[in-house]
Amino acid sequence: MTDRSRVSTPFTARATAAEVLDGVDLTGRRMIVTGGASGIGAETVRALAGAGAELTVATRDPASADALVAEFAAPGPGTVRAAALDLADLASVDAFVAAWTGPLHALVANAGIMALPTRQLTAEGWELQLGTNYLGHFALASGLHPNLRAAGTARVVVVSSGAHLAEAFDFDDPQFERQPYDPWSAYGRSKTADVLLAVGIARRWAADGVTANALNPGYINTNLQRHLDDDALRAFGVLDEAGNRIDLPYYKTPAQGAATTVLLAASPLVEGVTGRYFEDNQELEVVAGPDATGGVGAHAVDPAAADRLWAYAAQALASRDRG
Repeated sequence: MTDRSRVSTPFTARATAAEVLDGVDLTGRRMIVTGGASGIGAETVRALAGAGAELTVATRDPASADALVAEFAAPGPGTVRAAALDLADLASVDAFVAAWTGPLHALVANAGIMALPTRQLTAEGWELQLGTNYLGHFALASGLHPNLRAAGTARVVVVSSGAHLAEAFDFDDPQFERQPYDPWSAYGRSKTADVLLAVGIARRWAADGVTANALNPGYINTNLQRHLDDDALRAFGVLDEAGNRIDLPYYKTPAQGAATTVLLAASPLVEGVTGRYFEDNQELEVVAGPDATGGVGAHAVDPAAADRLWAYAAQALASRDRG
């Protein structure tokens, strides 16, 4: 991919989600945001519903979205509801999919967990970060594929992270069964898998009118950091000695962090764009090497790796169904 082919938009890194959707009418569009009850997920929901869309907040605890749902309770162009979804539990994913009827215009894979201090497993035996951030979303998107197809044109948006740059997906030991578990390696690999999910969808569902792109939202203080202890937060420079959170100059507000997500979910500026990776409302260049500090890693957009990971996840789902 050359620089000339990259998508650019007029929005800066400091643009908010509402600014990105200013003038965009989403009336009649049905959308799902996983992890949409807090942080950048909630700001994603606010912006999309504010533009007229019908939003479903998919979260482990639907009651946690009560305040957000109440914001859109009055008659208006957009609506918000909440539904139970635990991405680490494929039975929960199945139940969510079974309950969904009708077309789906956008699926935003926003939920995630980061840097669990110890190796934990899902019921299917997947390392918990990979199982939640990737496999749960793979199962959700796969289950909702007929609904995305029924929309005529639909978008899948996968929230990844710059942490993917340091970690190619390890097909030899994806669940840390033989190597020592490392919280950040596990997180980085799950975020590489997220980008590969978007590439895999782009390669398979284009004929159905479904596009898929991934993004890095940037640095934002949210509940994503809940598994980091105070020492780790201080090492990152986001916690003072008194235990107060610090917003560093390059940190975004949640509303700014959601901007690239809503750009990919609903803006006409990226209509038809698929299989790409964005940050700060711009498509990034593909870079190679473990020392890269920006761009999207070549390992995360490699078609062969995307196909191999797709087959691995599909086999996991098929094995569970047979069991």
